[in-house]
Amino acid sequence: MKAYVFPGQGAQFVGMGKDLYDNSPVAKELFEKANNILGFRITDLMFAGTDEDLKQTKVTQPAVFLHSVILAKVLGESFKPEMVAGHSLGEFSALVASGAMSFEDGLVLVSKRAMAMQKACEAEPSTMAAVLGLADNIVEEACASIDGVVVAANYNCPGQLVISGSILAVDAACEKLKGLGAKRALRLPVGGAFHSPLMEPARVELEQAIKDTKFSTPICPVYQNVNAQAVTDPETIQANLVSQLTAPVRWTQSVKNMVADGATDFVEVGPGKVLQGLVKKIEPSVNAESAVL
Repeated sequence: MKAYVFPGQGAQFVGMGKDLYDNSPVAKELFEKANNILGFRITDLMFAGTDEDLKQTKVTQPAVFLHSVILAKVLGESFKPEMVAGHSLGEFSALVASGAMSFEDGLVLVSKRAMAMQKACEAEPSTMAAVLGLADNIVEEACASIDGVVVAANYNCPGQLVISGSILAVDAACEKLKGLGAKRALRLPVGGAFHSPLMEPARVELEQAIKDTKFSTPICPVYQNVNAQAVTDPETIQANLVSQLTAPVRWTQSVKNMVADGATDFVEVGPGKVLQGLVKKIEPSVNAESAVL
């Protein structure tokens, strides 16, 4: 069975999507529609901006979403997913690509999500850190023992977990985890504590927008971040999406569940190759590759 996976924030690069824009009338039309919806020419920043331009949350999230969703549209008849999943922001791409949400509604939500997250980041200094070489339960227990807010945020693959929270608590957790034998416990260059309780203001802000959006039954099961389970019911998809901002990304569990349900081939749709690497670390027996036109 073929599973399509969609990357999240961090996969962006200058020039992303330009080949699609230049070579596909369908892509060009969708990119121009996106420029109109967003109220600024995101294509200029994607195709010829700077790394700094692309690092702005209000640009990064829509840019990665657009690259992924438009690539899926351009694949046309060859895009036949039997299951989909997305990493954090990539869940929105997966939902649009699988027909659970319209392109327009997905882009509006992603833009609102980016703005709400940026606002939450500015309200309280916070960060994330990558922890390598420890079992998940050891990281979870260490975080629970720290004063302040610090939680497991991204279960990326066995031995690679990202923690998230206030700067002081994350730093304290990193020191403790190094003492417990972590190969690495290092702060990431991110603007805030994504997928932690500190994103609660963003979750509240986004909740009504998600509830006002029309969701449909997708063409295949969507394995959502919050519980790593296959979902097709529109109301459940909607509720899980509301919870996503403050809940951890259960990527390891999602991939394991997809494989258990029959996935043998994983295709990454969007910029970069991060998810292919994670999939192979989680389950070395499967095939993992980039989507090609």
